[in-house]
Amino acid sequence: MRTWIIILGIVLTVPALAQNSPAQQAAGAQQPAAATQQPAGGQAAAPQQQKKEIKSQAEYSAYVNAIQQTDDNAKAVALEGYLQQYPDSVVKVDSLELLLVTYQKLGNLQKMTDTANRLLAVDPANLRALVFMTYLKRNQFEQGGTPASQAMADMQQFAQRGVQAMQTAPKPDGMSQADFDKLKTASGAIFNGALGLAALQNKDYATAQQRLQDAVNANPANLRDVYPLALAYLQAPQPIFLQGLWYIARAAELATENKNAEAQQQFTKYGRSFYIKYHGNDQGWSDVLKLAAANATPPADFKIAPRPTPADEARDLVATTAVKDMTFDQFQLIFTSGNQEAADKVWADLKDKPIAFEATVVTAGATKLTLAATADDIDKKTADVALTMVTAIPRALIPKIGATAKVEGTPTAYTTQPFMITMVKGFLVGTPPKPPAARRRAVAQ
Repeated sequence: MRTWIIILGIVLTVPALAQNSPAQQAAGAQQPAAATQQPAGGQAAAPQQQKKEIKSQAEYSAYVNAIQQTDDNAKAVALEGYLQQYPDSVVKVDSLELLLVTYQKLGNLQKMTDTANRLLAVDPANLRALVFMTYLKRNQFEQGGTPASQAMADMQQFAQRGVQAMQTAPKPDGMSQADFDKLKTASGAIFNGALGLAALQNKDYATAQQRLQDAVNANPANLRDVYPLALAYLQAPQPIFLQGLWYIARAAELATENKNAEAQQQFTKYGRSFYIKYHGNDQGWSDVLKLAAANATPPADFKIAPRPTPADEARDLVATTAVKDMTFDQFQLIFTSGNQEAADKVWADLKDKPIAFEATVVTAGATKLTLAATADDIDKKTADVALTMVTAIPRALIPKIGATAKVEGTPTAYTTQPFMITMVKGFLVGTPPKPPAARRRAVAQ
């Protein structure tokens, strides 16, 4: 948040309005500003903005008195008085911009909002006002100050107007080209960040990636855009892992710099999960975090090796791990990998042999349990084992749904879509089934 406010301050105060605006230059003279000058030799001048001229000495004096106030409260009162007395002043926009900056210094959000709206009423393409309103509506959207859908729609509208205004806005008279470029860069970061966030919320990942990348290129230290950019890359239907992992690592570093330990842990954990999904394990993830901490942008040679294909993983797993030592996650990987040779080899060692394991109960009955034994299915509360008991479980011992149960069963079949292992001869470990009672033969009388 702090970085965002700093950027907003740059946009509102570049150039320093109390020094560089054309009306302020006029106020430094002993009389109202002169009209436009004619070029020497009578030659036609290149098109330029017409210089502003306060023709009334009384108005000129009131304006000078307002902008030369050194106390911000006094300046705000004087500017409001001037604008009320001279509502059609040629320096109305300049006065409102200065008033917006003054209220910003005073920390008066409501007055800033009112002033920005007044600015847009007379100058619909005013960059400073559009920047502020975009910032305000993004805050409301992120903090829940107003209905989210309305706040996002307003944010998007102001940001789109801002992007259009940047394309046509002339350089203000009295502003250096360097200051004008600085103003447009900072403004563009805010507009693109807002449009990228809106696109991300609407699951328009291509637009979100483009807009947020432009915003982050303009300001790589802005966590408020770096984190959504990471999500735009990682959450897309076709994830762009390399960029996404870099920016989630950068988000973790920026959270550390902002002394937000909770966010840093959240981003690091989230990034690690995607790193494992892409790379196959977490080896090297700490190196990515260190690299992102030392560089604002990814080095030209930044790369992460992708994980082997599922078929290759299954082959390597079968070659290095005994079936008796495999987990259900590894069974799932092998049986769904498409590597039929590996699947057949594992199934030959697994079928019709009793195994004991722990799993989460999905459904429970006296004669049948369905269980989640893999990490993903435990999270999704989806069964991947169907276990038929050898004898009915006593009512008091039937495990509760969601509980962890220790069971034993004998695999007899499996499917890949969905993944499911069917087992029989099941019982709860620790309570082995009692053998059925022997029947008595009838004795002849």
